[in-house]
Amino acid sequence: MTYSSYHRSRSLFDDIQYRAVAEQVRAVQSRSVSALDLAVRVRRDIESEEPRIHAWVALSEDVEQHATAVDESPEALPLAGVSVGVKDIIDVEGLPTRAGTILTGSEPASSDAACVMRLRSLGAVVQGKTVTTEFAYLHPGPTRNPHALDRTPGGSSSGSAAAVGARTIPVALGSQTAGSLTRPAAYCGVAGLVLPSGSVDMAGVVGLSQSLDSLGLMTRTVDDLRYVHATFTTGDPPADTAAASQVRVWDGDGLADLAPEMSALVASVPVLMAELGVQTQRLDWAEHVRRLTKKHLDVMSYEALQIRHREYADHAAQLSEPLLELLRAGEKVSFEQHASILRYRNETLDRLTDHLGEEAVIVGPATPGPAPRGLQSTGVSVLSRAWQLLGLAVVVVPGARTPSGLPLGLQIIGLPGAESRMLHLGAKLEQALHDRYRW
Repeated sequence: MTYSSYHRSRSLFDDIQYRAVAEQVRAVQSRSVSALDLAVRVRRDIESEEPRIHAWVALSEDVEQHATAVDESPEALPLAGVSVGVKDIIDVEGLPTRAGTILTGSEPASSDAACVMRLRSLGAVVQGKTVTTEFAYLHPGPTRNPHALDRTPGGSSSGSAAAVGARTIPVALGSQTAGSLTRPAAYCGVAGLVLPSGSVDMAGVVGLSQSLDSLGLMTRTVDDLRYVHATFTTGDPPADTAAASQVRVWDGDGLADLAPEMSALVASVPVLMAELGVQTQRLDWAEHVRRLTKKHLDVMSYEALQIRHREYADHAAQLSEPLLELLRAGEKVSFEQHASILRYRNETLDRLTDHLGEEAVIVGPATPGPAPRGLQSTGVSVLSRAWQLLGLAVVVVPGARTPSGLPLGLQIIGLPGAESRMLHLGAKLEQALHDRYRW
């Protein structure tokens, strides 16, 4: 390569770490950029931004080794060289899993969680562990919202959302038990996917509620999310799949007071969908939504008490008050009540399946509004709880903004198996929102 062509190549790929995931993969596969160079660029951005947002618990020391292995692989790996952050309730070999609490040990994990192992097998490079709240519940960590440092990034996947929202990393793993992914994704202006409960191997993930815990993905855009989801689940790039063609518009059913900007955004959904050629109707399901929302807390508290019983019995003084309140609430839920709620959940999921049919998805507010001021709370998760109890898939769509520039997120909610159609619709909706909020 001549000097001039080398510098043309350097110029072409100087900002490759900020481009779409698919573009990064093509650059690495074509040897236009090495996985090692890409990983080093991402690490430089992480270290530059970290004093501002505090998104990381620990950074991997073997990034260069893993990136070099990707460069030396003879396979065309579908996530070749793509950097990933991992929420600190998910095991990464060689790093401790602290789960946002002093009660966990500092010994490094001896192996990767199943989801991390899967990403590595596809060519992804794990940069490190991102901040989570205490045992993935409410007590916040040190992370700040990259769009406004005096506002919460949400929780419990706070570090993952902030790192992606600050554009330091293209992909991050999170999880959801109540609103642990939809809330931070919406607050930090990133795309998020909550995978249906039971659809992913959760081995190596610290749990809070076995009936509710779900794995999640965060990326900068829904297009990136489509690519990562497809490769994660099938090993191949996304296929040509039709977008969901029917939408039930949900206004939150009064579960929370929506900010004026969010109310206006939800009111605009029928117009946006009409522009996309999608039919809309109002979701008329308020009674079930409110009951599911209430019952979600009973299931979560009962199961959290079973999982965290040792910490509750032996280390209560070292637990936060919000977690103690949850565990105390679990003492009031009987085995019979818990079983009854799960039966109701299953029956209600059947009713919703009939109500939506094969084509429809739900679109509504992901949060009541933009990220609240202050860092002592992670915000309100009430708009996610009903759907999480049902084990549904959720796509958080960024693109909307308040007049002051704070992100607003919509959520697309669908039955298990509808993820590809939801993501296709989400990508189109994100573009429509960007066009509308171009200023």
